[in-house]
Amino acid sequence: MQKENFAARAGRWSAQHRKTAVLGWIAFVVIAFMAGNMVGTRPVSDRDNGTGESGRAEQVLYDAFPEQASETVFVQSPRLTADDPRFRAAVADVVRRMERLPEVAAVSAPYAAGNAGQITADRHAAIVQIKLRSGEDDAEDDVEALLAQTKAAQADHPELRVEQFGGASAGKALGKMFEDDFKKAEFLSIPVTLIILVFAFGAFVAAGIPLLLALSAVMATLGLVSIGSHVIAVDESVSSVVLLIGLAVGVDYSLFYLRREREERAAGRSEEAALLAAAATSGRAVLISGLTVMIAMAGMFITGDATFMGMGMGAILVVGVSLVASLTVLPALLSKLGDKVDRGRIPFLMRKRDVSKTPRMWSAVIDAVLRKPLISGLLAGGLLLALCIPVIGMKTAVPGIETLPRSLPVMQTFDRIQSAFPGQQIEAELAVSGAGRLDTPQAQAALADFRRAALASGVIHEPIAIELSRSGDVARISLPIDGDGTNDASVRALDLLRGELAPQLRAELGAGADTPVTGTTAGTQDFNDLMSERIPWVFAFVLTLAFLLLLVTFRSLVIATKAIVLNLLSVGAAYGVLVLVFQHTWAESLLAFDSTGAITSWLPLFLFVVLFGLSMDYHVFILSRVREAYDRGMSTDRAVAHGIKSTASTVTSAAIIMVAVFSIFATLSAIEFKQLGIGLAAAIFIDATIVRAVLLPATMKLLGEWNWYLPRWLEWLPRVTHEPSVEAIDGDAVGAAAGHERDDDRDRRLTRV
Repeated sequence: MQKENFAARAGRWSAQHRKTAVLGWIAFVVIAFMAGNMVGTRPVSDRDNGTGESGRAEQVLYDAFPEQASETVFVQSPRLTADDPRFRAAVADVVRRMERLPEVAAVSAPYAAGNAGQITADRHAAIVQIKLRSGEDDAEDDVEALLAQTKAAQADHPELRVEQFGGASAGKALGKMFEDDFKKAEFLSIPVTLIILVFAFGAFVAAGIPLLLALSAVMATLGLVSIGSHVIAVDESVSSVVLLIGLAVGVDYSLFYLRREREERAAGRSEEAALLAAAATSGRAVLISGLTVMIAMAGMFITGDATFMGMGMGAILVVGVSLVASLTVLPALLSKLGDKVDRGRIPFLMRKRDVSKTPRMWSAVIDAVLRKPLISGLLAGGLLLALCIPVIGMKTAVPGIETLPRSLPVMQTFDRIQSAFPGQQIEAELAVSGAGRLDTPQAQAALADFRRAALASGVIHEPIAIELSRSGDVARISLPIDGDGTNDASVRALDLLRGELAPQLRAELGAGADTPVTGTTAGTQDFNDLMSERIPWVFAFVLTLAFLLLLVTFRSLVIATKAIVLNLLSVGAAYGVLVLVFQHTWAESLLAFDSTGAITSWLPLFLFVVLFGLSMDYHVFILSRVREAYDRGMSTDRAVAHGIKSTASTVTSAAIIMVAVFSIFATLSAIEFKQLGIGLAAAIFIDATIVRAVLLPATMKLLGEWNWYLPRWLEWLPRVTHEPSVEAIDGDAVGAAAGHERDDDRDRRLTRV
């Protein structure tokens, strides 16, 4: 009897202590979820998330000025001008209403001295600027009172347009949109997953187990993420990431395990032997897959970006929790249920569901590929390389105002303010410090010169606001700039500000002066610069550790190298699909979006780590089955055919679930989530079909015995048993040993080569 691997020992223990395993899991989920709700979640703030020069400016402003949210009330009339008594009365009414609100700290009226920039040149529009007492994090609760007064002012002055926009009011409206979207995604993803699982198993109990474990893992992880957020702050989108990845890997791992247990029962093994066989085989593949996914997700920590680090923490936790559930709770449940797992059968489906047989379509495809491996490999590889070509023209941008749906009234208000006061809602901010007091005549003259030069540039507009800190040694200069915050016009304005205007101000203020720039455009540029610097390190980290793990697992230089290449092809093809769909306009009406000509800047790196990890699930699962057959004495050709055919239905079911869940995100309102859904769905579809059903068998067939090549100088690597324990469980230890002798002979021959 050979030594059991870790997954087999975990499965055996869980089957023998199923009450402890199940009740312990329930207690863990409940305690983790409740503890997370008790401590709350610490969100990423601008202070946490700043990078480069913009991050330095944010820090200066955060330390020097009380954090205050701001709102803008827009008053406009196509007929009346700002000199008309009715126009002035409407503005005065807005100012009066806002000043008496306890939530408001200060109101800047357009008719006050020095505020001429708050009225447009044609005098048909004006803005009232409002400072709240609360900071950005709390302002959404306070802004309701301001919105009510703006609505009342509009009712009292129907001949004018009176509407409000600001970080808090927009955040409130957008927060509701995202909340509704995520509820829609959650509402649809669960029944869709269940329906596909019912078709995969033909029975409700078997279908419900993977979904139940995945959802409980997500629930526990959300609690753990809340606790962990007090060490690593998280973005609000982390819950969606946890749901996406949790459903994907949780269902996959349970599906792999459960299908193997059902297959062993169909082959005639006892309930106990079938469970232990599944634990020793698919359980071990799940363990290796999970570790590979977690390694890939850990690459997000290398970015140094707070949002990525929070997502990385959530992704690693949900994969780890799903692993624990699959290796402990699942075998305990199967041990208790036995063949009752097939309860709730759907007759017409159960007759078609013979888990020991390969679907005819995949059998025909794989047989055709193995007959013509060179032609199949060239066609599939050529198609993937063709899909990778558009990546050369990929452009990225931090998602800004332009990515949000214009069907929202708050975004229509933004567009009207932007048209009347260009750059008003996407200001650049200059943080002036290090020059001593800025209320001296010399410093005031330098600030006045800067203001004149900024307006003379033609890319910076009124109203320019200069605010001094209480100590008088820090100034915040708000500068409305050209463009929408991320386009070429905004970039040109930022380049002028950073390259000419800010250095001139530093020179006038004297030695020690510092003038870093922040704002939407500056943050985008600094984030892109950071990603350009860190992405090669992320790729190197993920690829190196994944390669080493696969090398140790399969003791083959060729297998490990080929896995990396195939997964990179999947990712590259997904990038190409993203560029073709979202940087052009042909799919706008189909997916209900307006193309910005760019891909969301955080998406390529996020997709890489997620897709690389998820692709490894299939790769490890299939190759483990191939190696199992090879270790039992099959030739490489037969082992490849057997391994891929025997896993085809499981991989297909898992892929259909992931593609369906990810596609739901393509129906959400924000373009970045559409891109996320399409990118993930396209990559999984490509990986499960072209890569796993064509390229993998074709390349393995062409390489033959070279698939298992391990140089002599790597013989020191630990020898990991590959799932022949199925035979050992049934008492056929002699056959297993013979398979190992043949394996050793082949290894020695390849080493000599």
